[in-house]
Formats: sequence, structure tokens, C-alpha cells
Amino acid sequence: MYQEKFMRRALELSASALTLPGTEPFGAVIVKDGQIVGEGLNHSLAHFDPTSHGETEAIRDACRKLQTVDLRGCELYTSAEPCALCVAAMVISGIGQLYYAASLDQCGPIFDKLPLAERFPIDVAHLRAECGGPVQGRALPAEQKLDDEAVAILKAWAAPRLA
Repeated sequence: MYQEKFMRRALELSASALTLPGTEPFGAVIVKDGQIVGEGLNHSLAHFDPTSHGETEAIRDACRKLQTVDLRGCELYTSAEPCALCVAAMVISGIGQLYYAASLDQCGPIFDKLPLAERFPIDVAHLRAECGGPVQGRALPAEQKLDDEAVAILKAWAAPRLA
């Protein structure tokens, strides 16, 4: 259930990027049973990590604190609508509800005006298309190799867990 205090905390984290070098203004919090269990701020530039978005950092923080990769029953509050990478992480981890402030349509024009040296442009429509389609239909070239060996490893890993 939406609580404004959690959105305000996500916005506080976002605003910290105004003075914290190597960060971008995307903050997020994970809430479980009315308590913040994870927080994150975009540190992509500081960590040289293109996956260090506010949402993914909050998911990582919550998983470490709760000692699980299962965040079912949790809500995510974020300062901006998540990109496809973050949505994928939310779905994989089981986040049950998303609340966001600025939409991607509101963010785009602001970041599009920045000099190229100050931004890493994300083509949201392209990202969504690449993430949503089968590997054979993506623009990113891909070839499958050594699948028999990979499948054997997967089966060997799964076998003792099936007993």
C-alpha cells in the first residue's frame, strides 16, 4: 500500500546526486511490511558499472540485508520509472508493487539536452524491444555455441536438488 514517506525517501536519495560525484539522480527504496529493507542510488559512473541503477542497487541492498534473493511481498519506490534492465531485476527478484515519480517520457527530454560527455544515452524503445524479443529477433548479433556442454552442467547442478 502506497506510503508517501517511502517515495520521499527515494526522492531524497535522488537529490543526493546533486552533491555526490559519480552518481546520477535515480534513487530507490525497497519496503517490506512497512519498513525500508533496501536503498539504492545510481552509481554507474562511480563504479564503472552500467547496471548500478538506483533500483538494482536497492534490490542488491535488500537481498543482502534479508539474506535472500526472493523479494516477494516487497514494494519498490523509485524517483523515476525504471528502465527495462531494472524491470527485469524487479521481476526476477519478485518485487510485488512498483511506485515511481517521474516517467521515462518526463526524464528523456531533460537528459537529451545534456552534452554527450555528461550522459550515457539510453534509447528506451530500443532497450524494450531488445529485452522483450527472442534472441533470434534482436538487433544484437548472437550465436549459440557449446550448448550440449552447458546443458550437461545445468543438469549436473540440478540433479542433487531434485532428489
